[in-house]
Amino acid sequence: MDKERFPNKKAVEGQKADLTDANLSSANLTSSILTDANLSGANLTGADLIDANLTGADLRYANLTNANLTSANLTSANLTGADLTGADLRYADLTNASLIDANLTRAYLTDANLTRADLTNANLTGADLTEADLTEAMGLDK
Repeated sequence: MDKERFPNKKAVEGQKADLTDANLSSANLTSSILTDANLSGANLTGADLIDANLTGADLRYANLTNANLTSANLTSANLTGADLTGADLRYADLTNASLIDANLTRAYLTDANLTRADLTNANLTGADLTEADLTEAMGLDK
């Protein structure tokens, strides 16, 4: 994590308009307000985003490997091409999220809300979708 640029959670929230390619690996961003944040290409490996508000966030091609997004609000977020390998998305709200070409290998999506999410070409190998709401989700083989 770039501790000089991001000494604390408030610094991250203050720069949410342009966090493109930011190194936020292992950052504690629990309960952060990152609505409409531009996190495209950001490194969020192992970051704690529990209860974070990422509504409308741009997370295209972000690395969220092993990130904890439990109960995060990702409504209408763009996660196209994002790497969510091993990510914890239990109880996360992904309503209307774009997960096109996302890597969700071994991701935990237990009780996640994926209503109207676009999962076209998403890799769900080994993902736990127990009790996930996939109402009107797109891109799933029927």
